[in-house]
Amino acid sequence: MFMVEGGRPGFETIPQSIYWAVVTVTTVGYGDVSPITPMGKFFAVILMLAGYSIIAVPTGIVTAEMRNKRQNLEKICDQCGNEDIDDDARYCKQCGKKLA
Repeated sequence: MFMVEGGRPGFETIPQSIYWAVVTVTTVGYGDVSPITPMGKFFAVILMLAGYSIIAVPTGIVTAEMRNKRQNLEKICDQCGNEDIDDDARYCKQCGKKLA
């Protein structure tokens, strides 16, 4: 970003540019430094989308998979309707019927 913005205010040094990139990619977005040139704004959009794809998208996918696994593991006793069954149970703890 330092090279793209050419030392304009906010991007006067490489460390300041790195600070801006970290704040942008982590989606904190303080707004204290922002690109001015069209090329800088384009690069900022690319970095922001990369931040979302690295952080937000995988989080949603993992959460959905965890929910699916949990729903698939829930057992219900056919005889008494007991839903409080341990994952490794072979028999219902309420009525004693063998679980399928």
